[in-house]
Amino acid sequence: MTAYANIAESLKKTARTMPYKRAVVYPAGRDKNNHVLYSHLTFKQLDALSDRLAVGLENIGISRGTRTILMVPPGMEFFIIVFAMFKIGAVPVVVDPGMGIDRMVQCLHQGRPKAFIGIEKAHLLRLVKPGYFKQVRHWVTVGRKWFWGGHTFRQLLANEHQSFTPAQTARDETAAIVFTTGSTGPAKGVVYTHGNFDAQIKQIQAHFNIGPDEIDLPTFPLFALFDPALGMTAVIPDMDPTRPAKANPEKIIEAIENHGITNMFASPALLNRVGKYGRENDITLPSLRRVVSAGAPVSPDNIEQFAGLLSDDTQIHTPYGATEAVPVISIASDEILSETRHLSEKGFGLCIGRPIENTQVKLIKITDTPITQIRDSLLVPEKQVGEIIVKADLVTEHYFNNREADLTAKIPDSDGRIWHRMGDLGWMDSKGRIWFCGRKSHRVITEKGTLFTIPVESVFNNHPGVYRSALTGTGPTNSQTPVIFVEPYESFDNQNDLIAELIALAQANPLTEDIHHIFIEKHFPVDIRHNAKIFREKLAVKAAARLRK
Repeated sequence: MTAYANIAESLKKTARTMPYKRAVVYPAGRDKNNHVLYSHLTFKQLDALSDRLAVGLENIGISRGTRTILMVPPGMEFFIIVFAMFKIGAVPVVVDPGMGIDRMVQCLHQGRPKAFIGIEKAHLLRLVKPGYFKQVRHWVTVGRKWFWGGHTFRQLLANEHQSFTPAQTARDETAAIVFTTGSTGPAKGVVYTHGNFDAQIKQIQAHFNIGPDEIDLPTFPLFALFDPALGMTAVIPDMDPTRPAKANPEKIIEAIENHGITNMFASPALLNRVGKYGRENDITLPSLRRVVSAGAPVSPDNIEQFAGLLSDDTQIHTPYGATEAVPVISIASDEILSETRHLSEKGFGLCIGRPIENTQVKLIKITDTPITQIRDSLLVPEKQVGEIIVKADLVTEHYFNNREADLTAKIPDSDGRIWHRMGDLGWMDSKGRIWFCGRKSHRVITEKGTLFTIPVESVFNNHPGVYRSALTGTGPTNSQTPVIFVEPYESFDNQNDLIAELIALAQANPLTEDIHHIFIEKHFPVDIRHNAKIFREKLAVKAAARLRK
């Protein structure tokens, strides 16, 4: 018997139980006193409008299974379109626009799309790079259609109001293709099924204990998708979602205070920016019940700073995951600040917590080669560093049209399910907690042993003049020379003194005593999505060049 699931059913359920609750709130300008003006849709309106659009999309040939490029920023239209597509069973192909035009169009082409829904600027892209869109047959413009063909969003909504019954999509049927940013390797199209989305919704709801009166501030667009399915009001922040480290903290705090935000997602870079501003201006945010920060390692200092803005019983959660599997492990701020922090600062790694709900987590021997079957001989003993692998209903099982990536990242189990190799390294303590030690591809193998990024960098990050550091290596694969790059705080001027102090710090710790090369880098190259993942590969090129001098 076929199992069915469709994330759009959860929207319809909320529309029935809480029809007049706000589903989406969007900043629509400011009045003469500079107060924000907001527009909104209730759950009843969002359900009705996405029904109408679903009819319109089907009428022009976008139907169940149609892979459709979606290039629309967060806002009213975004939610209407996404849920209309889910109702039809069409497949959104989503790419982070911050990765750059050339990489973006390559990813879009890899998705083999048959339809394109985008704002005006996005349609200009297909005119500039026409070769990448030859397979597209259906075009929809959100906004004003200029000199290109196709239909407009407004036209497709112009049909007479009628309800639309969501397609009975199978749990293993493709629901969306979401491309990774490629910040730690080539961008890959992650295939989400309707079952994956359903499991994610249930896991998030249960783990974070999300109630019926929640109001969310999703500063990462893809996370906003879950809000209507969870019954949460989504307040779209006034910021550029591709530049969280540049967000105006006053506007973030303004949104929290204007709407009584109860739940907030923030990348580590945004958490730091808002936390610093709030601390300097004695701001408190009593409406927040929980803060979720993910996308890159979140330092205890960053957590402590933001925790100072919150009520005593409000936790900052740092769930761990990846585009292919999120969330799978989590820990909250109380445990970090009272127990694991001092161990992280000594080089034990970053504690990311315990597996969430029914997620299974194992640690296997470190290897860069494919693994064709899971077996006990691959497992590492307690407290030994290995690669993190996970299995759960929310874990995606393959990439789109990328057999090589499947071989590298997926391990079949005897029960027919798949383990996903996170590409991250860690160890498990006696309490069942996982300690993150860095990316597998970033480990530095020297003649004396292997160095892992997070433990090593924590030693240097303890220096008051260091904002962050990055370990990289140069030379032959198995006998690399370790190099540390340091991004100092802006107030720290004397670089020679800083390097001398850091070398002394390294010599005093057995973990870092063989590191003799330290370079200052004013600004680290970081990922677009969260502005926090360091491109160590780029720093390695710089290290090799400087060591040759």
